[in-house]
Amino acid sequence: MGISKDGGGPDSPLLTLVGGSQPVGEAAPPDGADKATLLKLTELRQEHRELDVEIQTLVASVAIDQLAMRRLKKRKLMLRDLITRIESEIVPDIIA
Repeated sequence: MGISKDGGGPDSPLLTLVGGSQPVGEAAPPDGADKATLLKLTELRQEHRELDVEIQTLVASVAIDQLAMRRLKKRKLMLRDLITRIESEIVPDIIA
C-alpha cells in the first residue's frame, strides 16, 4: 500500500491511500483464478493454520515427541511452498 498525492481542488483530500483493504498476509482473489483453484488454496491455508496450532500444542506439552514435531513442521513447510506456488500461478508476474 502506498500514498499518492491528488491534485484536486480545495475539497479533495491531499493524500490518498493507494492499495487494497485486505488484511496483511491475505491477497485479494485475482480475476483470472478459477473457483476450484481458489477453493484448494483456501483449504491449504486452513490446513496450514491447523498444523500451526497442533505444533504449538505439541511444544506446550511436557513430553515433546521430536519425531512428530519434525513431521508436522515438514508438512507445514510443504504446504507453505504449495500455497506460494499456487498463488504465483494465479497472480501473473508484472515487470515494473
